[in-house]
Amino acid sequence: MELKLKLEQLHQRVNGLKDQINTEEATKNAFVMPFIQILGYDIFNPTEVIPEHICDIGTKKGEKIDYVIKKNGDPILIFECKHWKENADAHNSQLHRYYHVSKARFGVLTNGTVYNFYMDLEKPNIMDEKPFFSIDIEDLKDSAIKMLESFTKNEFSLESILDSAESLKYIKAIRKEFENEILQPSDELVKLLVGRFFDKPLTANRMVTFREYAKKALTLSINESISSRLKSALSINEGIEKQPEVKMVLVDDNSDAAKIITTEEELEAFQIVKAILREKIASPRISPRDTQSYFGVLLDDNNRKPICRFHFNTANKYLEVFPNGKDAGEKKILASLDEIYHYRSELHQTLANY
Repeated sequence: MELKLKLEQLHQRVNGLKDQINTEEATKNAFVMPFIQILGYDIFNPTEVIPEHICDIGTKKGEKIDYVIKKNGDPILIFECKHWKENADAHNSQLHRYYHVSKARFGVLTNGTVYNFYMDLEKPNIMDEKPFFSIDIEDLKDSAIKMLESFTKNEFSLESILDSAESLKYIKAIRKEFENEILQPSDELVKLLVGRFFDKPLTANRMVTFREYAKKALTLSINESISSRLKSALSINEGIEKQPEVKMVLVDDNSDAAKIITTEEELEAFQIVKAILREKIASPRISPRDTQSYFGVLLDDNNRKPICRFHFNTANKYLEVFPNGKDAGEKKILASLDEIYHYRSELHQTLANY
C-alpha cells in the first residue's frame, strides 16, 4: 500500500528529527507539510495549500489558520498545528472558532504525530467536541490508513466520508464503553445479565459479588475467543499439519487478564517469526505466549527458552531478540512488521544457543 509506505517513512523521519524540532513553526515545516504532501496536495501551490490563511472571527481581525486545503477552489480541510511535544487533544478551542467561520467540512488538529479529524455531526456548522477519526503515525493501524485514503486528493469524496464519519464516531464511543464495562462492569450491565437467570432480589452484597463474577466471565470469554482465533490462524497457516495445543496465559481470575489483548499485528508477527524458525526446527516446537507487557515466542513452550518478544503496546514497535542469551535481550525498533525478516540471523542464533 503506497500510502502506508509513505506514512511509515514519515514516521522514521519524525523519530529522527524530533530532538532537533524546538518550535511550533519547525513542527509544521518538518512534520505537517510532508503529511499534507503525502495526501497528494501540492504544498508549493498557494491556491491549493494556503498557509497562514486569514480568518476574521467577529471583532477579531487578522486571525490565522495554519493551513487551508482547497480542491477545485473550495476549502475542504483546515489544519491547526501545535508543537510535537504538546497534546493534540488539548487545543481544539482555537480550531473550533476557525471551523465556525470557514466553509470547510473538516478540521484537523495535529502536533505532527497525531492527527485528529473533526466535523459537525452533532450540530450543523459547529465543530464537534471530539474527533470522529484519528491517526497516529507512531502507531499506524490499517483501518486508520484506509480511512485516511478518503482524504487524499485523488480519493476525496465528501459524500463517502460523510457516510463513514457517523459510524466511526459512534463505533469508537461504543467500543470505549464496552472496554470500560470489561474493566469495571456497571450496575446496569450486571442487572441486565444477572436478571436473565437469577430471580432473587439483588441486594447490595449480591451486587458486589455478581459484579466480580461478571468481570471474570467477560474476561474469560474474551481470552478464550482470542485463543480460538490464534488456533484457527495457526491451523490455516499449517494446512493439514498437526498443531500443538496453543496455550494462552490467562492471568489469574482476579483481574489483570482483562488487560491482555492479543492483536492482529501480534498474530501476524508471530507467523513471520514462525516462518523464519521453521527453516531450522519443526513447527510444533514454536509456541506463542501473550502477557500484559509483551507477546512472547518460546521454544518448546518453555519460559526459560525465549526466542523473541514483541513489544507493540508503546508508541514505537520493538522486536526483542536474544542472540547473546536469555538474560541479554536486545530491542530492535520496527518501522513495519516486514522488518522482522532483517533479524533472521539473530533468531537462528538464539535457537543455536539452546
